[in-house]
Formats: sequence, structure tokens, C-alpha cells
Amino acid sequence: MYRDTLSLLGPALPVVSFLGRLPTAMCQLGSLLLVAETTGSLATAGLTGGALAAGQTVAGPVIGRLSDRHGQRGVVLAASLANAVAVTALVLAALGRAPTGPLMVLGALAGATVPQVGPLARTRSVALARRSGADDRSVGAVLSFEGTLDEVSFVLGPALVGLAAALAHPAAALLLAALLLAVCGTAFALHPTATATAPESPASTRSGAAERTRLPGSAYALRGAMVLQGAMFGASQAGITALTERLGAPAQAGLVYAAMGVMSAAVGLSMAAVPAGIGLTARWRAATAGLVVLSVPLLFVGSLGALYAVVVVLGAAYAPHLITVFGLTERTVPAARLAESMAFLTSGIVGGQALALAVSGRLAEGHGAPAAFAVAVGAAVACALLSWAVRVTPPVRELRPAVAERSG
Repeated sequence: MYRDTLSLLGPALPVVSFLGRLPTAMCQLGSLLLVAETTGSLATAGLTGGALAAGQTVAGPVIGRLSDRHGQRGVVLAASLANAVAVTALVLAALGRAPTGPLMVLGALAGATVPQVGPLARTRSVALARRSGADDRSVGAVLSFEGTLDEVSFVLGPALVGLAAALAHPAAALLLAALLLAVCGTAFALHPTATATAPESPASTRSGAAERTRLPGSAYALRGAMVLQGAMFGASQAGITALTERLGAPAQAGLVYAAMGVMSAAVGLSMAAVPAGIGLTARWRAATAGLVVLSVPLLFVGSLGALYAVVVVLGAAYAPHLITVFGLTERTVPAARLAESMAFLTSGIVGGQALALAVSGRLAEGHGAPAAFAVAVGAAVACALLSWAVRVTPPVRELRPAVAERSG
């Protein structure tokens, strides 16, 4: 199945899209470490990192919407170059001991200009699959592959930041991120497949535009599910950090989180083997049930070995939920708003993670790691309730440009 996916995408696109999305995973932790080291203030570092997350959460869907309306090439090219400049400016300001206000502004700009390579790569890959006449199972394999690239990037990105901080300086990691943005973001923008998601002609856009761009209510529920998924990430991160510090092994926090990501990526690759007879709604409900069952043991871990075991097993539920929500979104939103919707999902994860990290971090300080993990369990329960309460709107296949081309 993945051989067909790689044949469809070609050798270059997965490489440049992976390297183009890697800076997103590097900048959040990189900005925290850089500002903390240059200012000596964790509060300033937290405010700068929060501004970066807020900028990405708010502006991500806007970049997706612009890509839907004007095509990916120009939008991604402009955003990639602007993001590279913004990240470089943040580095220079931090090294120059700039005050908190300017650092927050530059952090917000660095977040707002993220080129959304991950969501747009999904949109582009799905469009290529639909154009080739692929069935839903093949599209599911494409989404699983893209999800795995995301998972690997979010494991490798922080690892590169930690390595750069240990061997040189956090600034080196962010400057590498800026270089990747300028080179690989540009390559992704200029790749010939950028035209696969070109907007419809003006004449067809005017005809029945309201029907083609109206989102079903289930699309908003799916966005809420991703916010809750992000909350699980943030609360888990806070709990892992608090517990490893209590156990006298704070350096293990990143390794525990990375182990969870590796498991998630491995399970994500296996999602293509799920029988086609198991529908997306059933998969969603099963995945959320897994999130609940596998997150509850977090409340009772008390040793490093137990933490590794519980977190790694929990990672097996993350990818199925993420990939299924992306798949349901692809099946239910109009093609004219697919990039925007994919960007909303990713921004929801970022926003939920940042908010939960702030809240659960405070809880962990006052009440220990179990309090933070309780937030993760609560988010998992909310995900499960949402999956059973929402009726996902049937697919809107007639809105797909690729279908129209084949029928014509």
C-alpha cells in the first residue's frame, strides 16, 4: 500500500515536505530554551513560547484559507520566507537581550508565519490521490503516511533542539530551522505538485458557491476533537516533566515523550492495514475509547520504568485518533475549504496543547504529576463523548474536483 503512496507522491515531495515541517517542531522548544538561556527568566521564555503558539493557532487557518483561494505555491513561498526572517529576528533579539515585549511580538510573528507545510502536504497528497482515481483505502494510506511524517517530525525536532543546545547553543537550532524554512519551504512551494490543489475557475466558483463552501456541523466537532487531543499532549508533557523531576531524572522527560512519539508513528504506519469494512466513524469511536482506557494508568505511575511503559502504550492510541479525524475531515468538507480545514485541525492541536500545558503545569506544581495527568484523562473522556454524540455528515464526493474531472 505504501509503495503505491510513494509512487503517487514521487521521491522528492515527501522529503521536502518532511524537512519543511520539521522547523515547526523545533521552534516551540527552541524558543523556550533560547529565551530562558539569554534572559535567565523562565517567565519570559514561557510568554515568548505562548505568543508563538498563539500566533500559529490564530494564523494557521488563515494561511490554509488563502491556499484554498489562491493556490499553495505563492502562499507557501511567501510564508516560508517570512517565517525564516521572523525566526532569525527572534534569535537576534534574544541574543541581544531584548525586553519581554519585543520578544513576545517576534514570537507571535514567528508563529503567525508558519507555512503550514504539514496540513497543506496532506491536502496536496489527497488531491493527487483523488486525481489518480484512488479509492478511500488508498486515500487512507496517504493520510497514514502523512500522519507518520508529522509524528516523526515532532519526535526528531525537539531532539535536534536538545542536541544543539547541548553541543552549542539553542540559537543554533533555531537558525537551522530558519535555513530549512527558506530552502525546503521554498522547494515545497515550487514543487510541480503545487498545482494539484489549484482553485476552481471563477465561473464555477460563482455557481453555487455557498453550497460548495458550507461546512457541516460535524467539521466543527472534529476541530474540537483535535483541541482535546492537543490538550492531552500538553497535559501529558506537564505530567511527565513533573514526575521525572520528582524522581530526580529531569533529563528523561524528553526521552519519555520521544518514546511515545515513536510508538505513535509506528502504529500510524500500520493504520493502512485496517480492513476497509471498518468505517471511519467506528474507527473514531474505537480510537477515543483507546485514549480513555490507556490514559487512566497515568494517574497511578510512580516510577520511571512504569512511566515509560504506560506512556509508550498510550502512544499507540494517538496516531489512530489523529489519522481518523483527518480522514473524516477529508471526507466531509468541501474541496474548496480542505486546506483551511486541515490547518484548523493542526492549529487546534497547537492551541489545545499550549493551553493545557499552562493549566496542567500549574496544577502539577501545586498537586504533583497526577493532577496534570488527570487533565489528560479528562480530555480523553471528552474526546470519547464527542465521538459518540456527533453524527458525522455523509461524504460530499460530488464536490471533489477530481471526481468532476473523471466524470467529464
